[in-house]
Amino acid sequence: MGRNLQNGARLRPIDLARGHGLSTQAIRNYEEAGILPAAGRTPHGYRTYTSLHAAALRAFLALVPGHGHQTATSIMRAVNEGAAEEAFRLIDESHAQLLDDRRTLQAVESALRDLEPTTAPEPGVGSEPGVGSEPAAVSGPGGTFIGPLAEKLGIRPATLRKWERAGLVRPRRAPLTGYRVYDEADVRDARLAHQLRRGGYLLEQIAPLIAQVRAAGGLEPLEAALCDWRGRLSARGRAMLTGAAELEAYLRKRG
Repeated sequence: MGRNLQNGARLRPIDLARGHGLSTQAIRNYEEAGILPAAGRTPHGYRTYTSLHAAALRAFLALVPGHGHQTATSIMRAVNEGAAEEAFRLIDESHAQLLDDRRTLQAVESALRDLEPTTAPEPGVGSEPGVGSEPAAVSGPGGTFIGPLAEKLGIRPATLRKWERAGLVRPRRAPLTGYRVYDEADVRDARLAHQLRRGGYLLEQIAPLIAQVRAAGGLEPLEAALCDWRGRLSARGRAMLTGAAELEAYLRKRG
């Protein structure tokens, strides 16, 4: 295929497909989707491509790892329609999303660093519970009640109840009294939620992260997941650089 490109000869679908492990049908599909410019036709109606189509294909395949198939398709379609500004806007949106993902990761890592090993307060600390209400500042063996936990975090008990409704904490109920009892895992989740809320994250953004902590079985197993997350973000950022280089080459070839 390299010789054909250098000579400016016409290329068949198979010529484009071979170098990238694609099928000829995929090449036709890319053309129909606007990823490639419209192909020329022989007198007998067969498609013919040029080095410009080859450059478009390289640009698209390089954009996909960093931007995803749908966005890469939209970028190429915009370029081929002469709407370069729209293509640049789509690229900017992808970079903004990557930056937001990085900030989320940093917030989670910061929250985890700020968490200290938790221990349940000693039983009997604080005042007696009021009649008809949960104890405001009493802890018992195997857990802590809503009052002391809220006080420790510097928040109101109503906030903990709101977090419970959002699924951020899942205290059990004492069999005899029905009071909420927060065990060590609940305290960990509440502290993590508190750190993320201070970072400006919404409850619906925090819930999946708390779920990941639970699924990992705690904070230590989550470190591996965070390392993988960090690696994927770096790989995506580098893929965006590769995609940008190929897209710029295609833009120059288009003139």
